[in-house]
Amino acid sequence: MPIPGTPSRAQLVDHLVRTRIAGDVATPRENNLSHYRQLANGVRGYWFGLELGDRWTDEQDVLAVMAERVGVNDDPEYRYGQDTIDPELTVDALDRLAARLRKAAAGRQRVLFATGHPGGLLDVHRATAAALRAAGCEIVVIPDGLQTEEGYVMQFADVAVLEHGASLWHTHSGEPMRAVLTGLEREGRPLPDLVVADHGWAGYAGQHGVDSVGYADCNDPALFLAEAEGTVQVVVPLDDHVVSPRHYDPMTAYLLAEAGLD
Repeated sequence: MPIPGTPSRAQLVDHLVRTRIAGDVATPRENNLSHYRQLANGVRGYWFGLELGDRWTDEQDVLAVMAERVGVNDDPEYRYGQDTIDPELTVDALDRLAARLRKAAAGRQRVLFATGHPGGLLDVHRATAAALRAAGCEIVVIPDGLQTEEGYVMQFADVAVLEHGASLWHTHSGEPMRAVLTGLEREGRPLPDLVVADHGWAGYAGQHGVDSVGYADCNDPALFLAEAEGTVQVVVPLDDHVVSPRHYDPMTAYLLAEAGLD
C-alpha cells in the first residue's frame, strides 16, 4: 500500500524500489536495448516527436546516456535479464522538476498537461495541475475538434490525452501535441509557458521551443537524449505503468511538497 502523507527522500527511495517504479523494474534488458537500437537506426516512432537528425546513430552512445541519466546497466555486453532505474536519479530529477514547477507558480504561468500513458500517469498530471491552478497558474484548455490519424485529442481532468474507440489511448506520437499547439496558434491564443507531459507530447513541445518537462521509462530513450541536448528541460526516469496508479501517489506528494505546492 502507498505510504501516507508526504515521504522524506529516504522513504520515497524505499517506496520507489518496493513498488518497482525504480530499482529492479519490470522492463527487461533486451527490450531496452531493442528500443535504443530502433532509435539509433532512425525509426521515427522511437523519436517521440523530436528531430534527432544523425546525432544518435550509435546504439552505444544512447546506452551511455541512459546509464548516466536513468541508471540502466552500462555494460554493452549485458544483453539479457533484469535492468534497473536508479531511484536516486529518479528523486534527483523530481527535485529539478519541482524547481521548474515552483518557477511556474511564482510567475503564474500558463501550463499545459498531457499524457501518452493515461493508464499510469494521468492522475500524477491531474494532481499537479490542480496544485498549480490553486497557486494561480492558468491550466491551458486545448481547442475543440482536434484529431490525428490515431484518434481524437481530448482533455480530461485538465490533462490532454488521445481518445480512440471510446478509450484513452497509449501513444508515443508527437502528433497530438502538434495538433494542440497548431490549434492554439490557429485560434490566436498564446502557447503554454510550460508543458508537463511524457512520451511524444513532451518531445514535440520541446522540439517546438516550448519549455517541456516530464517522465520517461528506461526503454524510452528519446526524451533523455533531448534532456542531454537541452531540448527538454527535465525528464524523470521511472517505470511509467506499474501495477497500481496509486503507487505514484507518494511520488506526487513529494514533488508537490518540494515545489511548495502542497
